[in-house]
Amino acid sequence: MNFPRIPLAAGLVLALGGFGGAVLHESRDRFDHEKHRKVFPECVGCHAGVTDPARPVFPPPDACAECHDGVVKPEVKWSAPAAHPSSLRFTHAVHLRKSEAKLPADSTLACRECHIPSGAAWMTVRRTLPDQCLGCHGIRTAHLSAPDTACATCHLTLVEATALPETRVAAFAKPVTHDDERFPTSQGHGDLAERGNRSCAVCHARDFCIQCHVNAPELKAIQALAPDPRSLAIQVELVAPTSHREPSFLAGHGRTAQRDAGRCAFCHTRESCVACHRTRPAVVLALPDSGPGRGRGAHISLKPGYHAAGFADRHGPAASPTPSTCSACHARAECLECHRPNPGADGTYHPAGFLTRHPSAAFNRQTDCAVCHNQGAICATCHEESGLVSSGRLQQGYHDGDGAFALNHGVAARQNIESCVSCHSERDCLACHSAQGGRRFNPHGPGFDADRLRRRNPQMCAACHGPNIPGN
Repeated sequence: MNFPRIPLAAGLVLALGGFGGAVLHESRDRFDHEKHRKVFPECVGCHAGVTDPARPVFPPPDACAECHDGVVKPEVKWSAPAAHPSSLRFTHAVHLRKSEAKLPADSTLACRECHIPSGAAWMTVRRTLPDQCLGCHGIRTAHLSAPDTACATCHLTLVEATALPETRVAAFAKPVTHDDERFPTSQGHGDLAERGNRSCAVCHARDFCIQCHVNAPELKAIQALAPDPRSLAIQVELVAPTSHREPSFLAGHGRTAQRDAGRCAFCHTRESCVACHRTRPAVVLALPDSGPGRGRGAHISLKPGYHAAGFADRHGPAASPTPSTCSACHARAECLECHRPNPGADGTYHPAGFLTRHPSAAFNRQTDCAVCHNQGAICATCHEESGLVSSGRLQQGYHDGDGAFALNHGVAARQNIESCVSCHSERDCLACHSAQGGRRFNPHGPGFDADRLRRRNPQMCAACHGPNIPGN
C-alpha cells in the first residue's frame, strides 16, 4: 500500500507592515542602532510614520547628511530598506490607537516594548520580538508554541495576504502543536478545523487540504476555506495510519470498512479499492470516484505474499477448493482470458477426474458452466460423439445415470431449465405435457397458482392450453 509520509508544515510570519490585502513589512535592519544610541534620544525623530500615518516610517536618505556631511563625519550612503510582503495583521498607527484605548490614561505604549529585548540597553533594536508581542496579548508561551487558535490574532489569512509569494509560503515555520503524533489525524487537525478555527486559514487554503482529502467536497471545514494555489507550496504526502501497518489489517479491513465506510473515504477513492476488489462490493461502490476537487488518495499496489513468482502456473489447486477467496480480488473475466480460448488444452482448470463427475457439478450449479461453455455446441456435441444420446424421447442415452430420470426430470428442470434447453426444445415437453394432445401429463407441481401465472403471462399458458386457457 503506497502511503508516502506527510510532513505537515504550518507556521507564522512576523514582520512589520501595512494593513490590508497586500500587507508589507520592512526588510532586515541594516542600520547600526546601538552605535547611534547617544545620538537619538527617541525613535520618532527618524521613524515619524510610526505615529503619523501621513509620513514615511523611515527617514529620507539625505537625513544622514546632517551629521555625515564629510566634514563632521564621513559621508555615508544609506537608503530605506525595500518593503516586501508579510501576512502580519499590523500597522503602527492602528496598533497605537487600540493600545491607547486599553491602557490607563497615564500610560503609553513605548517602542521599546516591541523592539528592544526585555532588560536590554537602549537602542538594542530588534526588528520584531514575537514573544513580547504575545506577552502583551496574554499568551505566555514561546511564539511557535502558542495555541493554534492564537494565530489569527496577529496574522491575516493566506488568501487575504495576496502579496505573499509562494517561496515565502513554502518557508512558513511549523508550530510545535503540529509535531504531535495525533495532529495529522481527525482527532488532531480535524477537530480544530471542525470547530471553525480560523487560524488554519493563516497558512492554508482549500487547495492544500485537497492534497490529501478525497472527501474534501463533503467536508464543510474544507469547503469553508477559500481556494488559493499558493498553499500548495507547503507540500504534503499521504501517510498510512498506524492501524494500516498492523499484520492483521489486510485480512480484517473489510469488516472495518463495512462498519464505517466514511472513514475510508478520507483517503480512498473507489479506484484505490478496485485495484484489488475487481468485483466491486457494495462498500467500494459507496466510495467517491476520483476527480476535480478531490485528493488523489491512496494508490494501492498490493498482492498477497503467497502470490510469489510462478503462482500463475500453480494457482489452480488453491483456487478450486475456495473460489470465493479469489473472487475478493479477481473477476471471472480474468480467468477466462487464459482459460476460455482452449480450456481442453490445459487440464488444470478443472481438478483431475472432473469429467466423470461433471454431471453432478452441473446439476447442482456448483459453477456456471455457461460462462466458458456453449451448452448447445459443446455439451450436446460431446454427448452425441460419445453415444450418450437417445434415439427417442423416452429411450435411454443421455440420462443413463438415473434409470428413473423420466419420472423425476421435473425436479431437474425446475432447478436448471437452462441445462435442459441445451438439448431440448419446447416441442419435446409438449409431447407429454400439452393439454391439447399427447399424454396430457400435468406439469404443474404441488401448490401451483394458475391464476397468478395467468395474470402475469397468459401467453405461457397458451403454449400448452392453446386458446382454451382455464379460468378465462
